[in-house]
Amino acid sequence: MTFTTVLFYILAAVLVIAAFRVITARSPVTAVLHLILAFANAAMLWMLLGAEFLALLLVLVYVGAVMVLFLFVVMMLDIRIDTLRRGLKTYLPLGLVIGAVLVVEMSFVLGATWHGAGPQAAVAGDYNNTRALGEAMYTQYVYAVEVGAALLLVGMIAAISLTLRRRRDAKYNNPSAAVRVRAQDRFRLVSMPAQSDRAQGRVTQPSDDAQGEKE
Repeated sequence: MTFTTVLFYILAAVLVIAAFRVITARSPVTAVLHLILAFANAAMLWMLLGAEFLALLLVLVYVGAVMVLFLFVVMMLDIRIDTLRRGLKTYLPLGLVIGAVLVVEMSFVLGATWHGAGPQAAVAGDYNNTRALGEAMYTQYVYAVEVGAALLLVGMIAAISLTLRRRRDAKYNNPSAAVRVRAQDRFRLVSMPAQSDRAQGRVTQPSDDAQGEKE
């Protein structure tokens, strides 16, 4: 058994444990951290298989951007785990059945692939897997790439539309009204008796003679 084989089994075991902890962790922050660990181990496995470009994309895009964004969102939101787990027992049997079906399907696909797989194809020394991936995406699978891009665009527009709802509990400022404001609209002088005189009951009303003199 070579060192590469031992490293593959170690990374695969850590990947499976981290993925299992993602769905069983009680804290959402812990689940996101285990998901980052799972992505990092998947990137290392791709590196062992010779897909360096995909490994770097997984680290930069998912671990470096998406997962960090998820982590900050989860930490800032007030997520109540008890409320989320309230209906877990109701949907648990259906979830187990769907998971078992997915495992069986993946087993059939991987078994058929490994059974009919021959020796590794011989490639030249200057073979560039990144260029081969780009050529396959934009020639043979160009329709699938366009459909995926359209779905991502629709999802982005839908997310923006859902978050642009006008909130009634927020106070909005009108810049044009603030520029046209006048001093008399914001400031008013009011003549009031002193607080000490009011507390001692010495506030007197003006007499009729004084009013006549003023007239």
